[in-house]
Amino acid sequence: MDVWGGSCTSRFYFFSLASNCRNESESSLELNGTGKDISGRQFCNIMRLNVNIVICLFLCAEVPGIQSLQQVPWLPCMLVDELVKFNDEGHAETQYQHRNAGLQFGHPGDSALNPNAITFVVTGSKVDMRKYIEGAVVEHQLQCEIRRYSTEGIQVRWPGLGAQDHDIWFTSTLRHTDGLFVITSFLRHTPATPTPGQADYRNWAAIADREMLTTSTAMLVFTRTPSVWVGLMKQPSLHCQFDVDHKAVDLTVEWRLQQRGERTRLFSHSRRSGQREGGGVDLKGIGRGDASLTLPLTKQSSEGTYVCLVSVPPLFGSHEIALHIMEPPRVSLNVDSVISLVETEKQKVVCEAEGYYPLDVEMEWFREPSGGGGGLLPEKLDTVLYSSHRHHQDGTYSLSAFFLLHASMHDSSSKYFCRVSHSSLRMPIRKCFTLIVTARTANKRKPY
Repeated sequence: MDVWGGSCTSRFYFFSLASNCRNESESSLELNGTGKDISGRQFCNIMRLNVNIVICLFLCAEVPGIQSLQQVPWLPCMLVDELVKFNDEGHAETQYQHRNAGLQFGHPGDSALNPNAITFVVTGSKVDMRKYIEGAVVEHQLQCEIRRYSTEGIQVRWPGLGAQDHDIWFTSTLRHTDGLFVITSFLRHTPATPTPGQADYRNWAAIADREMLTTSTAMLVFTRTPSVWVGLMKQPSLHCQFDVDHKAVDLTVEWRLQQRGERTRLFSHSRRSGQREGGGVDLKGIGRGDASLTLPLTKQSSEGTYVCLVSVPPLFGSHEIALHIMEPPRVSLNVDSVISLVETEKQKVVCEAEGYYPLDVEMEWFREPSGGGGGLLPEKLDTVLYSSHRHHQDGTYSLSAFFLLHASMHDSSSKYFCRVSHSSLRMPIRKCFTLIVTARTANKRKPY
């Protein structure tokens, strides 16, 4: 079996470990029983390689052809740790430390698959973040970030099984680099020794470099639409899903719209009180963990950041979804595909781009000489004039690019094309015509 590539499924499910020896010393170590000295960095590289092999062997040998991550035992992450100090004026100053870590899916008491990183052992729970990752994930397409989570002074014991008053919390965010999904999970950890006082940024318990923390996923919030591009007069659905490890009675779901520094509440539902404000969310869907929002027909003012908020005290999860309005231009010429002119005649040629949004459009005219097969590049016309942008009632724009065509025999059979580029287009739009020029005949007098 080819562990490193070939037909092995590792090419889809192989996650390179972040370098765990970034800060390792170069002091010499002796390999047991070999009598050979290696540097600390070399030793760390060997350990990292072994862990990669373990993961790949598991995926290739145990679950060939797997199409999800539900059976992946370990994911490399970055722990963004907070170090808070108070200056002479009593103001808190936060320093962020990026530390190598990983999510290990297993059972309490399991050995660390990567002993050189901080390991968060995610034990069995009704909530499993891996089942929400659908399809194959190519190497480096999954980013994992872990942060500490403060309940902001809310002292409520989590209603889930095994929860304690002195539990501490972390968030784990899995993000697809191509924007296919974002999953934020809340990890509950019960420390062996309770932290004095309320566990928050002023009183975080220290975590050792190779410490193992046993956790359980209590809740997650998930979206498949971190960014949405949609045209005008559409009815998009903004995806927001959640899962909780118990039947949450004290559940609140909200949607808000943020535009130019202002916040507008679009929807709110409290399971405890039964109160509901706004619309666009199916209450039966909330019962299944689906809080997706269906928007009314879009217009230019629909653009903004939509925030899905799910609250089960003391946890408060949210995802921001950026909605962008994009309407492609309709491009047309005022002439047919072939223009026949007599030498020295003139013709105004107009290229029209209509109904596009946003404003950033580029229009250019080019001429391809006749017999262009000789490798001649199209020549950009420098005599093109432009109209001003016209703004329509529906929020879209229009623009014209035109030039005065002077017919000459030299340009006969040449092709002219208008090229329009816009952020809504994967490829520019081209509209062209061919010029045919006939020679002007001299007027001759009739003989008497």
